[in-house]
Amino acid sequence: MPININILFLAVEAYPYIKVGGLADVAGSLPFALRSLSAKQAGGYKLDVRLVLPLHRIAQNGLFTLRPLTDFTVTTKMGEIKAQAYESSLNGVPTYFIDGLPISRSDFVYSPNPEIDREKYTFFSLAALELARKMNFKVDIVHANDWHTALSVYAIRTIKEDTYYLNTKGILTVHNLPYMGGDSGELLDQYGFQKLLDTSVPVWARTQALPLGLWAADAIIPVSKTYAKEILTPEFGCGLQGLLQSRADVITGIINGLDLYQWDPAKDDLIISNYSVDNLDARLKNKITLLQKLDLDRDPHKPLIGMVTRIDYQKGIDLTIKALPLLKVNNWQMVILGAGDESIEEELSQLQEKYPDQVRVILRYDNSLSHLIYAGSDIFLMPSRYEPCGLSQMIAMRYGSVPVVHATGGLKDTVEKGITGFTFDDSSSESQADALRRALKVFSEPDKWLSLQRNGMKKDFSWTRSAIQYSILYRSIAFNNLPGGEQ
Repeated sequence: MPININILFLAVEAYPYIKVGGLADVAGSLPFALRSLSAKQAGGYKLDVRLVLPLHRIAQNGLFTLRPLTDFTVTTKMGEIKAQAYESSLNGVPTYFIDGLPISRSDFVYSPNPEIDREKYTFFSLAALELARKMNFKVDIVHANDWHTALSVYAIRTIKEDTYYLNTKGILTVHNLPYMGGDSGELLDQYGFQKLLDTSVPVWARTQALPLGLWAADAIIPVSKTYAKEILTPEFGCGLQGLLQSRADVITGIINGLDLYQWDPAKDDLIISNYSVDNLDARLKNKITLLQKLDLDRDPHKPLIGMVTRIDYQKGIDLTIKALPLLKVNNWQMVILGAGDESIEEELSQLQEKYPDQVRVILRYDNSLSHLIYAGSDIFLMPSRYEPCGLSQMIAMRYGSVPVVHATGGLKDTVEKGITGFTFDDSSSESQADALRRALKVFSEPDKWLSLQRNGMKKDFSWTRSAIQYSILYRSIAFNNLPGGEQ
């Protein structure tokens, strides 16, 4: 019989229970992929992964069954705070929801008031550890995600009198380094956390959740190999590059996977015509339908550029607005779907006015339309200034839309220049325009374009691949044999 490695997987959102951002896709897929690994795939071990989530109000929607599990308390200097735990199951993954006043009084997953989020997730991080103790689930590894749960990793390292977690290791996956949680100094003291005095951590960072987790973690996992290297630099390190450089031996980049059931052009019921790599001719109906919906010229020989994105400075869309006039050709059309920064949204509206016969801007989130854009666009543009992992480029390739990306983070790791897509190294309008010109030129050569499409559709972006890499890491740290700085 294989030996269990017990993993407490903490996140603040997980699809389909609750989804606001990309973390939900990870937490909704990775635990299942880990539990599904065979003993052979997991090196002779069985990964007993348990998912723990806060019971957000908007998650209480009646779409799943919650069973009362247990009541317990979280000890603070202010007194005992009552907590309630409920259990459910997500694709066979034991899933626990934690409630308590710091959680129930918040109406949002990510509150407009950062003070509310700081207390909510400080409470949740400690409550999740207390729940495992209450269930007598002997945790080998606490796997935290981003700042919201990073304090769980800090707690198991610094609360020495807690013998229950004496031999437990902590992993922290970093999905987006700039979001650190903000100053929680007084709150940390109230919840009994020890002050950090280590000079490897900047003074300003010693009261923020993510830096504390980074200091404490036995393994730090940025969500791509390139991002693992980028965060060691002043450009991407957000002031923590010194700390991260001192911990380089425990940093391992692992790319996120893709939900191959949700994103499958052969079975997707949100597109007009299903297809696969073996019958790409059937894809054309999606493009024609999309052009018709957008009231654009339905000429199939005119390349259609697609973007599905958050409208934000990080995503480089302001550079796209300046890049399009530099193309010097007008044999293209473009659709942009997304919402976000109001000033960039206004610029995009002006862009559509400037190119009324070529550009369509839809300023909203629309899941059905996003699927049709992936299935109907020829080129998928992602000019992000930085992108820790990115999923849209993987979806685009799976759907036969050839990506044009800034070679950063996960975009660099997943898009192979000249094989599955086009890349540009410099985050500028000029470089973006040059990459688009190269893509438009190759589009006019059908055999070469078809090769790019097929290469992209054949790539393995499954969560199984990522889960195997995580399993190697789990085994390494559980048995005190951490791989030295695997990049």
